[in-house]
Amino acid sequence: MVTRYFAGLDLGQARDYTAIAVLSRPRLTGGETKTDRKPSYAVPHLARFPLGTPYPEMVASVVELLKTPALRGSFLVVDQTGVGRAVVDLLADALRGNVTCSMCPVTTTGGSNIMAGREGRGFHVPKKELVGILQLLLQTRRLQIARSLPEVGTLVNELEAFRVKITVSANETLGAWRERDHDDLVLAAALAAWAGETALSHE
Repeated sequence: MVTRYFAGLDLGQARDYTAIAVLSRPRLTGGETKTDRKPSYAVPHLARFPLGTPYPEMVASVVELLKTPALRGSFLVVDQTGVGRAVVDLLADALRGNVTCSMCPVTTTGGSNIMAGREGRGFHVPKKELVGILQLLLQTRRLQIARSLPEVGTLVNELEAFRVKITVSANETLGAWRERDHDDLVLAAALAAWAGETALSHE
Protein backbone atom coordinates (compact mmCIF):
# COMPACT_ATOMS: atom_id res chain seq x y z
CA MET A 1 0.00 0.00 0.00
CA VAL A 2 1.31 3.43 -0.98
CA THR A 3 0.77 6.14 1.64
CA ARG A 4 0.30 9.78 0.71
CA TYR A 5 1.23 12.61 3.07
CA PHE A 6 -0.31 16.07 3.23
CA ALA A 7 1.07 18.87 5.41
CA GLY A 8 -0.69 22.05 6.45
CA LEU A 9 1.34 25.02 7.70
CA ASP A 10 -0.45 27.92 9.36
CA LEU A 11 2.06 30.79 9.54
CA GLY A 12 1.43 32.96 12.56
CA GLN A 13 2.38 36.55 13.23
CA ALA A 14 3.85 38.13 16.36
CA ARG A 15 1.00 37.14 18.69
CA ASP A 16 -0.04 33.98 16.87
CA TYR A 17 1.52 30.54 16.90
CA THR A 18 2.81 28.93 13.75
CA ALA A 19 1.54 25.35 13.54
CA ILE A 20 2.09 22.40 11.25
CA ALA A 21 0.00 19.25 10.87
CA VAL A 22 0.77 16.20 8.74
CA LEU A 23 -2.02 13.89 7.62
CA SER A 24 -1.54 10.55 5.88
CA ARG A 25 -3.87 8.26 3.97
CA PRO A 26 -3.62 5.39 1.48
CA ARG A 27 -3.25 6.33 -2.16
CA LEU A 28 -6.04 5.02 -4.36
CA THR A 29 -4.85 2.75 -7.15
CA GLY A 30 -7.92 2.80 -9.38
CA GLY A 31 -9.12 -0.69 -8.46
CA GLU A 32 -11.35 0.47 -5.62
CA THR A 33 -15.13 0.64 -5.86
CA LYS A 34 -16.98 3.90 -5.36
CA THR A 35 -17.72 3.06 -1.72
CA ASP A 36 -14.00 2.55 -1.07
CA ARG A 37 -13.06 6.06 -2.20
CA LYS A 38 -13.27 7.55 1.29
CA PRO A 39 -10.10 6.45 3.08
CA SER A 40 -9.34 7.47 6.63
CA TYR A 41 -6.54 9.83 7.61
CA ALA A 42 -3.98 9.44 10.37
CA VAL A 43 -2.12 12.34 11.99
CA PRO A 44 1.53 11.29 12.38
CA HIS A 45 2.81 14.78 13.19
CA LEU A 46 1.33 17.80 14.96
CA ALA A 47 3.36 20.70 16.32
CA ARG A 48 3.44 24.43 16.88
CA PHE A 49 6.34 26.78 17.40
CA PRO A 50 6.83 28.96 20.50
CA LEU A 51 5.72 32.56 20.12
CA GLY A 52 8.52 34.76 18.85
CA THR A 53 10.33 32.02 16.93
CA PRO A 54 12.07 33.74 13.97
CA TYR A 55 10.73 32.78 10.55
CA PRO A 56 14.11 31.49 9.27
CA GLU A 57 14.23 29.09 12.23
CA MET A 58 10.71 27.86 11.56
CA VAL A 59 11.47 27.44 7.86
CA ALA A 60 14.57 25.38 8.67
CA SER A 61 12.50 23.14 10.98
CA VAL A 62 9.80 22.59 8.35
CA VAL A 63 12.43 21.73 5.74
CA GLU A 64 14.04 19.19 8.07
CA LEU A 65 10.66 17.59 8.72
CA LEU A 66 9.84 17.34 5.02
CA LYS A 67 13.26 15.81 4.32
CA THR A 68 12.17 12.76 6.32
CA PRO A 69 12.23 9.80 3.89
CA ALA A 70 8.57 8.95 4.54
CA LEU A 71 7.50 12.48 3.57
CA ARG A 72 9.21 12.53 0.19
CA GLY A 73 6.64 13.39 -2.45
CA SER A 74 4.32 14.95 0.13
CA PHE A 75 2.08 17.94 -0.56
CA LEU A 76 2.48 21.10 1.54
CA VAL A 77 -0.23 23.77 1.81
CA VAL A 78 0.87 27.05 3.40
CA ASP A 79 -1.49 29.74 4.70
CA GLN A 80 0.02 33.05 3.63
CA THR A 81 -2.95 35.19 4.69
CA GLY A 82 -1.34 37.08 7.53
CA VAL A 83 2.36 37.03 6.72
CA GLY A 84 2.19 37.70 3.00
CA ARG A 85 4.39 36.58 0.18
CA ALA A 86 7.85 37.21 1.65
CA VAL A 87 7.79 34.40 4.24
CA VAL A 88 6.27 31.96 1.77
CA ASP A 89 9.00 32.82 -0.75
CA LEU A 90 11.59 32.19 1.97
CA LEU A 91 10.11 28.73 2.53
CA ALA A 92 9.90 28.01 -1.21
CA ASP A 93 13.57 28.92 -1.65
CA ALA A 94 14.58 26.68 1.26
CA LEU A 95 12.59 23.74 -0.12
CA ARG A 96 13.92 24.11 -3.64
CA GLY A 97 16.62 21.53 -4.27
CA ASN A 98 16.39 20.13 -0.72
CA VAL A 99 12.98 18.51 -0.52
CA THR A 100 10.95 16.54 -3.04
CA CYS A 101 7.51 17.88 -2.21
CA SER A 102 4.92 20.12 -3.85
CA MET A 103 3.94 23.40 -2.20
CA CYS A 104 0.77 25.42 -2.62
CA PRO A 105 0.24 28.82 -0.96
CA VAL A 106 -3.30 29.55 0.18
CA THR A 107 -4.98 32.79 1.21
CA THR A 108 -8.03 32.22 3.39
CA THR A 109 -11.10 34.35 2.70
CA GLY A 110 -14.55 34.96 4.09
CA GLY A 111 -16.17 34.26 0.73
CA SER A 112 -17.80 31.15 -0.66
CA ASN A 113 -15.80 30.32 -3.78
CA ILE A 114 -12.33 28.92 -4.37
CA MET A 115 -10.38 31.14 -6.74
CA ALA A 116 -6.94 30.98 -8.31
CA GLY A 117 -4.44 33.49 -6.93
CA ARG A 118 -2.81 36.22 -8.94
CA GLU A 119 -0.12 35.18 -11.39
CA GLY A 120 -1.22 31.58 -10.88
CA ARG A 121 0.10 31.71 -7.32
CA GLY A 122 -1.88 29.26 -5.19
CA PHE A 123 -5.53 29.70 -4.31
CA HIS A 124 -7.95 31.87 -2.35
CA VAL A 125 -9.95 29.42 -0.26
CA PRO A 126 -12.93 30.23 2.00
CA LYS A 127 -12.14 29.49 5.61
CA LYS A 128 -15.49 27.73 5.97
CA GLU A 129 -14.46 25.37 3.15
CA LEU A 130 -11.30 24.38 5.01
CA VAL A 131 -12.97 23.95 8.38
CA GLY A 132 -15.99 22.21 6.84
CA ILE A 133 -13.77 19.48 5.39
CA LEU A 134 -12.06 18.96 8.75
CA GLN A 135 -15.41 18.79 10.54
CA LEU A 136 -16.71 16.25 8.03
CA LEU A 137 -13.67 14.01 8.50
CA LEU A 138 -14.15 14.13 12.27
CA GLN A 139 -17.91 13.51 12.15
CA THR A 140 -17.52 10.53 9.80
CA ARG A 141 -14.63 9.13 11.85
CA ARG A 142 -12.24 9.42 8.93
CA LEU A 143 -9.65 11.34 10.95
CA GLN A 144 -7.73 9.36 13.57
CA ILE A 145 -5.66 11.49 15.94
CA ALA A 146 -3.22 9.62 18.15
CA ARG A 147 -3.51 10.54 21.82
CA SER A 148 0.27 10.27 22.13
CA LEU A 149 0.94 13.40 20.04
CA PRO A 150 2.31 16.21 22.23
CA GLU A 151 -0.17 18.84 20.97
CA VAL A 152 -3.28 16.66 20.78
CA GLY A 153 -4.78 18.24 23.90
CA THR A 154 -4.29 21.71 22.45
CA LEU A 155 -5.91 20.66 19.18
CA VAL A 156 -8.93 19.23 20.99
CA ASN A 157 -9.32 22.46 22.98
CA GLU A 158 -9.10 24.51 19.79
CA LEU A 159 -11.72 22.35 18.10
CA GLU A 160 -14.08 22.81 21.05
CA ALA A 161 -13.62 26.59 20.96
CA PHE A 162 -14.02 26.86 17.21
CA ARG A 163 -17.48 28.01 16.20
CA VAL A 164 -19.35 29.61 13.34
CA LYS A 165 -20.02 33.29 14.01
CA ILE A 166 -22.66 35.23 12.13
CA THR A 167 -21.82 38.93 11.77
CA VAL A 168 -24.32 41.76 11.72
CA SER A 169 -24.01 41.85 7.92
CA ALA A 170 -25.12 38.19 7.82
CA ASN A 171 -21.74 37.02 6.51
CA GLU A 172 -20.26 33.88 7.98
CA THR A 173 -16.90 34.31 9.66
CA LEU A 174 -15.12 31.36 11.18
CA GLY A 175 -12.77 31.69 14.06
CA ALA A 176 -12.20 31.17 17.72
CA TRP A 177 -15.23 32.39 19.61
CA ARG A 178 -13.11 34.45 21.98
CA GLU A 179 -10.25 36.61 20.78
CA ARG A 180 -7.82 35.03 23.22
CA ASP A 181 -8.39 31.56 21.76
CA HIS A 182 -6.00 30.31 19.08
CA ASP A 183 -6.98 28.28 16.05
CA ASP A 184 -3.55 27.59 14.57
CA LEU A 185 -3.58 23.81 14.93
CA VAL A 186 -7.15 23.61 13.63
CA LEU A 187 -6.21 25.56 10.51
CA ALA A 188 -3.01 23.59 9.97
CA ALA A 189 -4.97 20.33 10.10
CA ALA A 190 -7.73 21.82 7.92
CA LEU A 191 -5.20 22.86 5.27
CA ALA A 192 -3.76 19.35 5.17
CA ALA A 193 -7.25 17.81 5.04
CA TRP A 194 -8.26 20.12 2.19
CA ALA A 195 -5.16 19.08 0.23
CA GLY A 196 -5.87 15.40 0.88
CA GLU A 197 -9.52 15.58 -0.17
CA THR A 198 -8.72 17.70 -3.24
CA ALA A 199 -6.10 15.18 -4.33
CA LEU A 200 -8.51 12.32 -3.58
CA SER A 201 -11.03 13.64 -6.08
CA HIS A 202 -8.43 13.33 -8.83
CA GLU A 203 -7.13 9.85 -7.96
